[in-house]
Amino acid sequence: MKLLVSPINKEEAIIVSRGGADIVDVKNPIEGSLGANFPWIIRDVRAAVSGRQPISATIGDFNYKPGTASLAALGAAVAGADYIKVGLYDIQTQEQALELLINIIRAVKDYDSTKKVVASGYSDYKRINSISPLLLSEVAAKARADVIMVDTAIKDGKSTFEFMDEKGLKRFTDIAHEYGLENAIAGSLKFDDLPVLERIGPDIIGVRGMVCGGNRRTSIQQKLVEKLVAECQNL
Repeated sequence: MKLLVSPINKEEAIIVSRGGADIVDVKNPIEGSLGANFPWIIRDVRAAVSGRQPISATIGDFNYKPGTASLAALGAAVAGADYIKVGLYDIQTQEQALELLINIIRAVKDYDSTKKVVASGYSDYKRINSISPLLLSEVAAKARADVIMVDTAIKDGKSTFEFMDEKGLKRFTDIAHEYGLENAIAGSLKFDDLPVLERIGPDIIGVRGMVCGGNRRTSIQQKLVEKLVAECQNL
């Protein structure tokens, strides 16, 4: 189970890298769950990490705007992200999701076929009138995405586990594997969730608030990154 940690700047990225996370994920919490940061921040983070870990970057919580999303995805790829993450925030049908992802993936893969596209759904999808994450695997596989993810859309302290129970998240993970996709679980996860996550078996877990001491808008603490890395390794 790989650990993805989301810094907001170069200084936090260095902490995350030194702490031993597997993936350094650049985001901007001010702009939402998968809020996009600036291209120069992605470049700075890539330079600071200096190849020790792959770089991920979020491009935003997107409604149905395939052209805008494609340009944003290409921008993240050019800036140096190895994983490009898009949130299907206001996507209400599988057809909309498919068209959005096909165009994002074309923009990224035409530039560099080795880069990976991550399609994120939301555990609290009913709160935002969006597509169920359980429908994401089929769409992502058709579009030839690499990874699917589930996160929380509204960051009000409620965890993914408050909207999808262990059985539902296990189904999410199993369906992804049936379609040959990697999968990730995020959304206000806590240290106490680690034993349940081990049973569910995602390929990746994504965190920020957990290693900020519980508040995702404060700074990442290296001691908490190291603690999380150690606990994940002991699972």
